[in-house]
Amino acid sequence: MNVKRLADLIERGELAGKRVFIRADLNVPQDDHGQITEDTRIRASVPAVRMALDAGAAVMVTSHLGRPTEGEFKPADSLAPVAVRMAELLGAPVPLVSNWVDGVSVAPGQVVMLENCRLNKGEKKNDDALARKMAKLCDVFVHDAFGTAHRAEASTYGIAQYAPVACAGPLLSAEIDAITKALAHPKRPLVAIVAGSKVSTKLTILKALSEKVDGLIVGGGIANTFLLAMGLPIGHSLAEPDLVAEARAVIDAMKARGAAVPIPVDVVTAKKFAADAPATVKAVADVAADDLILDVGPQTAALLAAQLMAAGTIVWNGPVGVFEFDAFSHGTEAVARAVAASPAFSIAGGGDTLAAIAKYGIEDDIGYISTGGGAFLEVLEGKTLPAFEILARRAAA
Repeated sequence: MNVKRLADLIERGELAGKRVFIRADLNVPQDDHGQITEDTRIRASVPAVRMALDAGAAVMVTSHLGRPTEGEFKPADSLAPVAVRMAELLGAPVPLVSNWVDGVSVAPGQVVMLENCRLNKGEKKNDDALARKMAKLCDVFVHDAFGTAHRAEASTYGIAQYAPVACAGPLLSAEIDAITKALAHPKRPLVAIVAGSKVSTKLTILKALSEKVDGLIVGGGIANTFLLAMGLPIGHSLAEPDLVAEARAVIDAMKARGAAVPIPVDVVTAKKFAADAPATVKAVADVAADDLILDVGPQTAALLAAQLMAAGTIVWNGPVGVFEFDAFSHGTEAVARAVAASPAFSIAGGGDTLAAIAKYGIEDDIGYISTGGGAFLEVLEGKTLPAFEILARRAAA
C-alpha cells in the first residue's frame, strides 16, 4: 500500500517550522477518580510526537476519549490526565487547549494537546465544514490511530482530504506493513485462528478467510457451531444452530481449495459455567446432553500446535476456550505458546487475544500485535479501511 509516511517527510527535511496535526489514539482506561489505569496507548503514541518535535515542527495532538456527547463538555471527557501523562513521558510541557477548531497557537519545538475531538459537533459524521477547519490548522496531517482507521470521521478522514499533506505515523505505518505481510503477501502455509462466542459476529471474517488461508482454526462458541455442522454433539454448549449451514459452507469452501477447518477430536467439558466447575476431558463424540464445552482437549491442542509450528504465517484473533478459568485455559495456552514458538510471522489482534498474550507473557514472541480491535477485524474481513483509502489516494494525487 502506497502512502506517505511521517518518517519519509522527516528524512527529506520537510517538517522544520511546519504545523503538524497528529491524530493519535489516547483512549485510555481511567478509574472513578479520573486516574489512568493503563497507559499503553499513550506510550505508543509518544514516538510520533517526539519525531515531529525533533524535526522542528509545531505539534498539535488530539484523540477521542470515551463516548462524549458532541458539544456537551463534561470533566470526565477531558484529555487533561492524558496531557499530564504525555508531558511526563516527553519530559516537556503539554498544555491542553480547549475550543481549538478556529485556531491554535503553538510554536516550532512545542506540543499542545487539543481537547477530546469527539466533543466537536460533526466529528463522528465527518462534517465537511469541521474537517476543512481542522485542515486549516496544519501544514501536515499525521494519522497515527489505527484503532480509528475503520471510521470515517472529521479528525481521521475529513482532515486527511483537505490538509496540504496527509501521511501515516509510525504506529499506522507498522500496522500497514504487518497487515500487508500477513494477508497480501503471506508466506505459506497461512493459518488463521478465529475464535469467540458467536459465529454471527465473525461470519464475514470466516467467509473472507476461507478464500485465502490454508488452515482455519475455529475456537470457542464458534467451534461449537462448526461441531454441529459436522453432526457432532455439543450438549447445551453455546452455539448458533441457525448458522450451521453457513459453517458448513465455510468447511466446504476450504475443502474445495484443498484446505481445511480442523474439527476438535476431544474437548474439555463441565456441567456449569463457573471457574470452580470440575473439568472433564472427553472425546468429542462422547459429549453428553447436559455438558458444556469450555475448551479444546489435549489431543486437539497438540494437533493445532503442530499445525501452527508448520505455518509460514499466522493470523490470530480470539482464545479457543474460556481461558479466564484456569481449568479451561489449557487449550488457549497451548495455542498461544505454539504461535509464540512457531517460526511463522504472526499477527495478533482483538481484546481477548491481547489478554491471552499478556497472561502467558509472550508479547516479545509475536511478530506484530495489533492494537486496533474493530479495525483489525475489518481488515480480516477484507475491507479497505477509510484511513488507508484516503491516505493512499492523497499519496497518489
